[in-house]
Amino acid sequence: MGTLNHLSLGWLTPALSYLMACAGAALGLRCTLRGLAATGPVRRNWLLTAAAAIGSGIWTMHFVAMFGFTVDGTELRYSVPLTVLSLMVAVLVTGLGLTVVCYGRHRGLALLAGGVTTGLGVAAMHYLGMAAVRMHGGLRYDAGTVALSVLVAVGAATAALWAAVAIRNVYAAGAAALTMGLAVSCMHYTGMAAVHVRLEPTRAGLGGATPMEFVFPLAVGLGSFLFLASAFVALSPTAQERAGYREAGELALEEFPAAAAPSEAAPPGPALPGAEHHDAEHHGRAS
Repeated sequence: MGTLNHLSLGWLTPALSYLMACAGAALGLRCTLRGLAATGPVRRNWLLTAAAAIGSGIWTMHFVAMFGFTVDGTELRYSVPLTVLSLMVAVLVTGLGLTVVCYGRHRGLALLAGGVTTGLGVAAMHYLGMAAVRMHGGLRYDAGTVALSVLVAVGAATAALWAAVAIRNVYAAGAAALTMGLAVSCMHYTGMAAVHVRLEPTRAGLGGATPMEFVFPLAVGLGSFLFLASAFVALSPTAQERAGYREAGELALEEFPAAAAPSEAAPPGPALPGAEHHDAEHHGRAS
């Protein structure tokens, strides 16, 4: 049995991973609110952005936390295809859950179906990410703890989707994002508590990439996307704000109609001295 250490870097990795989860949740909630206030392709685009935000936030949270995971006696590497697949699963299932909730006719059933779908997808992302780990040995899991982690994931996803469609206040949305980040972190560390390692000494090399070669650059890129997109969405006006701007413009036109009316042509001014004489000479030469 290998000795596991989930906090090899101290509380730095749990804190940073929680921050990533909160950033993804906050951006996803904001984009979902924009999508619910829109129609047609605009709604679809907002929901796609929300899925990318929440999914990448969950994925980044997982792999930032994994930087603190070490096993005595073996190096850890990651399979690149499985790591990318886990990211795609996180984004796709989050998008599916948001679509079910936002377009479903019966809000309660849609929320339940979306929460279960998204929760199972989040759990799949976690265990796909764990399947990507390469070491001199193998992983096994405690079935009861795995089941508990899946239940936590479903509960967290259902609460997140409910918050996305029910909360309109900015401060409540911020509190919901902090709660969602905590729930996702709890799901991760509950799943990690189910892990047991059996080392198998061998001289064969490990395949895959080291965390610093692949996972770290990808996590930094996704984290930058989350914070830049959050700034963009926070600064962009909402539908209500745009309507307020239009209403203010219409009121301004009603109060100051002359400012918006095209200026009339200026009346011809008095002829310059000698202009008539110059025109007569010009016509005379022309004839």
